[in-house]
Amino acid sequence: MDDTLQLDIVAPDKLLVREQVDQVQIPGKRGELGILPGHAPLITELTIGEIRYMQGGTLHYLSVAWGFAEVLPNRVIILADTAERAEEIDIKRAQEAKARAEAELKQAGADTHYEALQYALRRAEVRLQVAAHAGHVAPAH
Repeated sequence: MDDTLQLDIVAPDKLLVREQVDQVQIPGKRGELGILPGHAPLITELTIGEIRYMQGGTLHYLSVAWGFAEVLPNRVIILADTAERAEEIDIKRAQEAKARAEAELKQAGADTHYEALQYALRRAEVRLQVAAHAGHVAPAH
């Protein structure tokens, strides 16, 4: 058995990752999944969260919102609705999105789409958390 696996992360507008990696952690819709070489095959839906992968002793981070992952014994393919590397995150935009979602949740009325606002808030928080891993900002709370 090989001690690495191929990781491909694709968003609609670009290929973000195509690397041999030691391990991957992905935010499955039903919980966090840790993937090592030789993992049993599966397909899972992704939620809003962090993708983390280890490559040669270095941990890399991406934010992801929705999509699918196919896991094979020697390969992980992630088709994300949106995904960003930590260093690509526009921190000011993420902070503004977080503040906007928080304000809208505070002023929510009967016609408010709470789920959409909660998703927007969670996505902004995850983007800030991932950016913090690259040393850009303090983690979101």
